[in-house]
Amino acid sequence: MTVELILGGARSGKTAFAQNRANALSQDVVYIATARAYDAEMRQRIVRHQQSRPTHWRLVEEPVHLGRAIAAQAAPGRVLLVDCLTLWLTNLLTDPDDPHTLEREKRALLQHMTQSLGNILLVNNETGLGVVPMGLLTRRFVDENGWLNQSLAQTCRRVTLMVAGLPIELKKD
Repeated sequence: MTVELILGGARSGKTAFAQNRANALSQDVVYIATARAYDAEMRQRIVRHQQSRPTHWRLVEEPVHLGRAIAAQAAPGRVLLVDCLTLWLTNLLTDPDDPHTLEREKRALLQHMTQSLGNILLVNNETGLGVVPMGLLTRRFVDENGWLNQSLAQTCRRVTLMVAGLPIELKKD
């Protein structure tokens, strides 16, 4: 079992790299999508992602309960490709119903990720390289994303940073 974190900025090649890794690891791939289509532009992004994936991959859409989805889909020899944690974190931060959702779901992700039977590829944006945002919610997002990336990087066996479509290995097996 290997868990790999693939980080990078917007349009850095994270998803393409993760898809290539998944194909190299197994023919049994489950793509776990976290996006919610709130507007026409996001629906177009989702369609582009759908068209870029092999048709034999299975799809699970889970915008909130990611740990539960990983536990349900994990199997020996299978690859789970989670794309992406940025949107998942946004979904958690904007949940008006339960202020404890974020911490509970982060714990569940880390727990199920480390107990998984197969390989997991986690795609996330690296948002801590730019200026500090002005708004409270965006500052909280950058903080939470940075802390999430640190926790995941400590746990993952591999961490790759994507820059201009090029992988930079930060942590190897």
